[in-house]
Amino acid sequence: MEIKGSELFVKALLEENVDILFAYPGGQAIDLFDALYDQEKIEVVLPRHEQALVHAADGYARSTGKVGVCLVTSGPGATNLVTGIATANYDSVPLVCFTGQVPTNLIGNDAFQEVDIVGITRSISKYAVTVRNREDLGAIIKKAFFIARTGKPGVVVVDLPKDIQRAYGSDEYQGEINIRGYKPNTGVHLGQIKKALDVLGKAQKPVFLVGGGVNISHANKEMKQLAELTNVPVITTIMGKGAIPTDHPLYVGNIGIHGNYAANTAISQCDVLFSIGTRFNDRITGKVTEFAKNAVIIHVDIDSASISRNIMVDIPIVADAKIAIKALLEKATALNNQAWVDQITAWKKSYPLSMNYQGMTPQIIIEKINKLFKNSIVVTDVGQNQLWTTQFLELDENRQMLTSGGLGTMGYGFPAAIGAKMGNPDKDVIAICGDGGVQMNIQELATAVVYEIPLILCILNNGYLGNVRQWQEMFFNKRYSSTCLRYRKRCSKDCQNPDKCCPEYTPDFIKLAESYGAKAIRVEQVCDIEYAFMEAKANTFTPTIIEFIISPEANVLPIVPAGNSLSEMIMED
Repeated sequence: MEIKGSELFVKALLEENVDILFAYPGGQAIDLFDALYDQEKIEVVLPRHEQALVHAADGYARSTGKVGVCLVTSGPGATNLVTGIATANYDSVPLVCFTGQVPTNLIGNDAFQEVDIVGITRSISKYAVTVRNREDLGAIIKKAFFIARTGKPGVVVVDLPKDIQRAYGSDEYQGEINIRGYKPNTGVHLGQIKKALDVLGKAQKPVFLVGGGVNISHANKEMKQLAELTNVPVITTIMGKGAIPTDHPLYVGNIGIHGNYAANTAISQCDVLFSIGTRFNDRITGKVTEFAKNAVIIHVDIDSASISRNIMVDIPIVADAKIAIKALLEKATALNNQAWVDQITAWKKSYPLSMNYQGMTPQIIIEKINKLFKNSIVVTDVGQNQLWTTQFLELDENRQMLTSGGLGTMGYGFPAAIGAKMGNPDKDVIAICGDGGVQMNIQELATAVVYEIPLILCILNNGYLGNVRQWQEMFFNKRYSSTCLRYRKRCSKDCQNPDKCCPEYTPDFIKLAESYGAKAIRVEQVCDIEYAFMEAKANTFTPTIIEFIISPEANVLPIVPAGNSLSEMIMED
């Protein structure tokens, strides 16, 4: 039987069990939207901007473990996906992004709304392809989903010219996947596993350094078992947080430029560093020559290109995190390093994470979230809001955190929370954003209202682009260049001390939220925090925006200045 390409597109989505499609229509995608019109098994969600659309698909994918799917038109519709594609690909999120394209006979002629989206995204995606022949359409879509979710997950871009959408051809979709040159690793070298365990068994000061790969492979249960069996402390990257429960006695905390004292010190003093699923990026290592310089380094990663790229390792293990951890569990034994565990525990007690500020602090707000939202997904934006959340949020099997790690994308948090809530309607979803980043996709209030998505958006309003302001305060002599969000043209360029005489903040988030039809609450006192959250929990048909007015001079500490080693932390202002 022959059907249109657009009809095969819909059939493919159904065969791949796609239940939500984040999509924005346009001229070169209109045939696809027409084909979607009569089907009832896929909910087509219309956000208000394509960048928000791809972040929503990202949040859906991270929170459910399924492939996120989005559809846009050609030209600006496609280029508006670029930031979201890079965001998801950096963090190994499985997405398939479909873009409309001008007819094949017009490609290369500078046609209206024509861009080479495959060329643009090739370096920031796992795979990108333009469908040139109708008979290849089914196979290409099948391969797209397979590539996105297998091996190291990532983003696949499928560009669909308009004539391919309209052309008739086979209705066949199912088939065997055989891609020359793409054979995801599904095993582990047992000799390397044995070698790693031999080294671990001789260690006096071993640590596990766990990255996002453990969460991506859903190896949390196995990682907890491995830590308990070996009695080895667990340190995480920001993306790895939640790999074991944060209240576990073997959990130390986050490493890196905003890592806690115990975690950074343990890495600096360990004699065996057993890393699983992390890229060793510069936010983690600090000064590379000083990073774990006395340690034998073991590195498990599904991507062979990530091993010894930033940090030279002694024992490489190329494998999926879950497969490797299971192999380790089969042969690992209990280790006698309790003195080392006790030393790290003492550091945690002597140097706890704490914000030494008067009044309402992000720490107090996040600790209320820990208390009130046990079965939840917390999504952060990027900036100080993200760093405070990764410091103070407690995670276990019932509470998950989503955040943009590798790219650090402002504007990610709110739309990603929309996607997470749509994928997990029975869970509380809380977005924690700064007043700067939230404005990058604030128009998605309309999406949350019209689709009756009762998420909670927390805006930590300090009147600044806070993370940059902190660096300007600490390292640039308080030269606050382009970071004050209460600035007016009449303001003094040299202002260093914002106070009540400053202009009113723009916008008024309460009025803005209410204009969209959302519930809005402003909180200025600690005693009102719990009330605001309980009001938000009770609102089950629209989003609730809670604006928290926090100190403009609250900083994220500890901090490791650029170029310094992890042992050179600034612990207080």
